[in-house]
Amino acid sequence: MAAFTRGSFTFMRRLRLSSQILEHRHKRCCSRVQTGRPDYTLHPHYVFIPQLCSARFFRTSYVTPGPILPFKLSDIGEGIMEVTVKEWYVKEGDKVSQFDSICEVQSDKASVTITSRYDGVIKKLYYEVDATALVGTPLVDIETESGPEVAHEEDVVETPAMSHDEHTHQEIKGHKTQATPAVRRLAMENNIKLSEVVGTGRDGRILKEDILNFLSKQTGAILPLTPFHEIQPPLPTASAPSSVVKPKAKPPPSVPLPAISRPVFSGMDSTEPLKGFHKAMVKTMTAALKIPHFGYCDEVNLTRLVQLRKELKGLSDARGVKLSYMPFFIKAASLGLLRFPILNASVDEAVQNITYKASHNIGLAMDTSQGLLVPNVKNVQMLSVFEIAVELNRMQTLGATGQLGTADLTGGTFTLSNIGSIGGTYAKPVILPPEVAIGALGKIQVLPRFNSRDEVVKAHIMNVSWSADHRIIDGATMARFSNLWRDYLENPASMVLDLK
Repeated sequence: MAAFTRGSFTFMRRLRLSSQILEHRHKRCCSRVQTGRPDYTLHPHYVFIPQLCSARFFRTSYVTPGPILPFKLSDIGEGIMEVTVKEWYVKEGDKVSQFDSICEVQSDKASVTITSRYDGVIKKLYYEVDATALVGTPLVDIETESGPEVAHEEDVVETPAMSHDEHTHQEIKGHKTQATPAVRRLAMENNIKLSEVVGTGRDGRILKEDILNFLSKQTGAILPLTPFHEIQPPLPTASAPSSVVKPKAKPPPSVPLPAISRPVFSGMDSTEPLKGFHKAMVKTMTAALKIPHFGYCDEVNLTRLVQLRKELKGLSDARGVKLSYMPFFIKAASLGLLRFPILNASVDEAVQNITYKASHNIGLAMDTSQGLLVPNVKNVQMLSVFEIAVELNRMQTLGATGQLGTADLTGGTFTLSNIGSIGGTYAKPVILPPEVAIGALGKIQVLPRFNSRDEVVKAHIMNVSWSADHRIIDGATMARFSNLWRDYLENPASMVLDLK
């Protein structure tokens, strides 16, 4: 009885030990399926139990996930800073390979397809369809496959895109061709459709060799794989075996360029505060930007005025006064302001009231050593052409010496800028507040024109550019004033009828 009990305990102990060994082997994940019995030569006390030893064991393999890399939208050229996502070709959880299409984006210039640079799994889409994606922001997150071949590269992970027109013929029955940007550029430079080329790379990817072989079949030439993407022309073949090959002429020896010493620049930037007339100009021009400008341009035939000035110049010089064209321009403007007084007005800051000026204080923009100055001739409506010329001579003398006073520089109601004395034909003059109109006069040019008998004659032509405050002056008023001013100058004798 004792022996039987001891044998039973021994059997149970061995059975428990056998179970622990089997469990230990299962946890070790055996590398191959094992069936059979334990080795009794190594473990003589084991008891063979067929129900326990017939278990099958499998090795469990674990795939370590790779790093998750953000796929950023890089610069696609032409200064584009944002695009619109038009279509996604993948969704979260999709497995992608290199050069697989990720999405299609639309810029203001073209439709572009973005392709993958990595093999991996899409983990996140950052934008919805029709959303705006900014350059430098992630498009998707890709969990790359672990391994030494996956490198942590820079954030520039977008493959160069191809246009929508190019993308349409890259698909063959739903299969997209795969090629590197260099290969696509080589194909584009040689007008080759990638859909016509058979790729020999992995997964049918088109290599540069495939493009060159395709070209060689078309041209019959053997194309070497040069480091550059240039197609070499076929070499000429000899006409006969007996032809003598002439030796190539040696290139002339290169002459070394003389060494040129670069000058050392030692200049320094300087900063100075705005003051005087410059500071006043900043204030005036800043206020002028608040005025909506209306522009109007025309040309004036001054042939008769040129002849009249030539006749009067000798008389004016005899009186000690230099007679230019400006006295005529100023007097014609004053006569026009009598007909269109709204151009000789001012408006308050709230633009609620218009003040019509009684005096025609016409300013003349002058280029002086102190900067831009605009003195004005007071009460032009009461002055003759000669009296205007006397006043202009006085102001030009004071302006050259920097002695123009406040009385000469204030109170203007209308302005003319003789920019043509320096050069140029048309301009865009800026109104001087509180005035509401200004004119810029171009240089006088001798140009061919047709006369009343349809004959080509020599004419003295000047262009004029007007700017008016469009808040109170409409275009028709400015045009009618310009036409009247032009008529006075083209027929200077007509001014005599309106002179007072």
